[in-house]
Amino acid sequence: QVQLVESGGGVVQPGGSRRLSCAASGSIFSLYRMGWYRQAPGKQRELVAHITNGDITNYADSVKGRFTISRDSAKNTVYLQMNSLQPEDTAVYYCNVTDFYTDSDYWGQGTQVTVSS
Repeated sequence: QVQLVESGGGVVQPGGSRRLSCAASGSIFSLYRMGWYRQAPGKQRELVAHITNGDITNYADSVKGRFTISRDSAKNTVYLQMNSLQPEDTAVYYCNVTDFYTDSDYWGQGTQVTVSS
């Protein structure tokens, strides 16, 4: 029943920044993890970052120091601030929620981020 809607994708120049948002609606979250995955053309989907309801974060090595994940509990929204973007960051970014209370996984529709000059 949980629905995830991503926004903020688009085209950005190398070295630029972009902020992605993912708003969740539906069932209440109590014990959960929200995060972002990405899939580049011809590559496997990979984890970008996770954040738990206890604000424990985890980042892929490739984005650590450049990306920051955060959440707004009141809005059930997770954000991904992306700085110093490079062409290799080009991918479809997917929002993901793991609800440990219901043992369920949910995915957004994806938002395209293209880093190009």
